[in-house]
Amino acid sequence: MTDTLILAVPDPAVVAVIGAPLAGGSTFAARHFRPSEVLSGDFLQGLDHRLSRGERAVVDAALTRPAQRRPLLEAARTHDLPAVAVVLDLPRQVLQERAARLGRNPAPLLDSFGELRRTLGGLQKEGFEQVWVLRSQAQVEAAQLVRVPLPPDRRDLSGPFDFIGDVHGCLPELLELLNRLGYPAQGEQGRPAPGRTAVFLGDLTDRGPDSAGVLRRVMEMTASGTALCVPGNHDEKLLRALEGRGVKPLHGLGETLAQLDAAGDAFQARVRTFLGGLPDHLVLDGGRVVAAHAGLPERYHGRTSGRVRRFALYGDVDGTRDELGLPVRRDWGAGYRGQAIVVYGHTPVAAPRWVNRTVDIDTGCAFGGHLTALRYPELELVSVPARRVYVSPPRPLPLLGPAVPAPPPVLSPPA
Repeated sequence: MTDTLILAVPDPAVVAVIGAPLAGGSTFAARHFRPSEVLSGDFLQGLDHRLSRGERAVVDAALTRPAQRRPLLEAARTHDLPAVAVVLDLPRQVLQERAARLGRNPAPLLDSFGELRRTLGGLQKEGFEQVWVLRSQAQVEAAQLVRVPLPPDRRDLSGPFDFIGDVHGCLPELLELLNRLGYPAQGEQGRPAPGRTAVFLGDLTDRGPDSAGVLRRVMEMTASGTALCVPGNHDEKLLRALEGRGVKPLHGLGETLAQLDAAGDAFQARVRTFLGGLPDHLVLDGGRVVAAHAGLPERYHGRTSGRVRRFALYGDVDGTRDELGLPVRRDWGAGYRGQAIVVYGHTPVAAPRWVNRTVDIDTGCAFGGHLTALRYPELELVSVPARRVYVSPPRPLPLLGPAVPAPPPVLSPPA
């Protein structure tokens, strides 16, 4: 008796059902997926259509050769969605017996079988993020598929939320802001009334006086279920340093690393695990609101790829730098026309500013500005002033255009 095999398939994604003829790929696809999800034959047009809408696409076609798989992998990359493979690698004898029962010429079947066996070990190098190989009919029958939402997809959480801008190690200001928002003090149990959830927008560390303390508080809140968090570019750099990769200890990172070193190996391991497990952005409340450190255009909402992650952490940059040596960041929000409200930080401003349905709430606490939260769905701003200037800003904090009122909340999920 074969134990049940659980295949945790990301949703949405491109799912390639791969196997030689007579391996049972079409039967497997029909058993586990809806007819509207399954594409066969000339699948490219239907594949592009489904992926552009953020829908799962299951490809049941001749995919035993790399050249046959390449178009679906390219489509997955174009639409910033993962591609996974379910391989029906049945024994040669089983396929030959099926061909004999059906009066089929076994030669083409065995050619495909040989090509699949030759290239099977390279599927992940080709670009498939996950590969499941079922090597017997018993395993095929025992397989059970579980649909797993992509990491950014938390549309099931409706809030209310308190989005908190870039903390940058400013622990005193963070504790004051959390107190004003009604969150339990550090070490206390319970949830803020009426069951609110804080959402940290990244850049927890560097520049301020106590990055280790900020990390300790945020990790405590996420573990207790009172907070969510996305990473910022400073957090990403800290993670690379903790993993032993070459990173220059600039912009406060050296001080952060010293604090973590003083906190001990166990704390560093906790921080590494915490930062390594954060989604690069979050889609919340049925798609009505999105949290990303540097913002995110609508076409990337809920999707996962290196391109999406780079934008979420670093913004709309092209590698050029200004006269001060700082990255040039284009104003992506000026062209935003999405239905979801996007809450972000990364670019410090003197006061929160709405542009279309985007709001930047990084008000430069470490530079002597404020630490700001946006309450959702109320769209109310709550700020506390910095205790002092911890680091001089490279230039005065800008006002990005005239202040405008918040847009009305989204009353129904985006299409």
